[in-house]
Amino acid sequence: VDEQRLVTVEFVANLNIDAPWEFKPDDVKMQVHPGKFYQTSYYARNLTDENITGQAVYNLAPAQAGRFFKKIECFCFTQQEFGAKEDKEMPILFQIDPELPPEISTVTLSYTFYRFAPES
Repeated sequence: VDEQRLVTVEFVANLNIDAPWEFKPDDVKMQVHPGKFYQTSYYARNLTDENITGQAVYNLAPAQAGRFFKKIECFCFTQQEFGAKEDKEMPILFQIDPELPPEISTVTLSYTFYRFAPES
């Protein structure tokens, strides 16, 4: 763990136009030490009266930070099933590799949540 360095991690939530959810990060920003594990969550709520399934897709900025951002647990790894009006906390366990280049001081983790529609 690099106790001498702090990196800002920003968390962003986006919804696909076809996704009937409320979706937001529990933490908008965290200060983290590279090499240490951190946990946060995103909150999602199904706004419909029917069961639906969603899938989150993530993006990291700047792009070169991608190979240094390690997600150990993430709701984006699997489809998320919601009952009618159901809400849930969806966790992320992550670490930033201490080898992150020193010129990168902020990393933005952005998720877009899509309504999953299986192919017919």
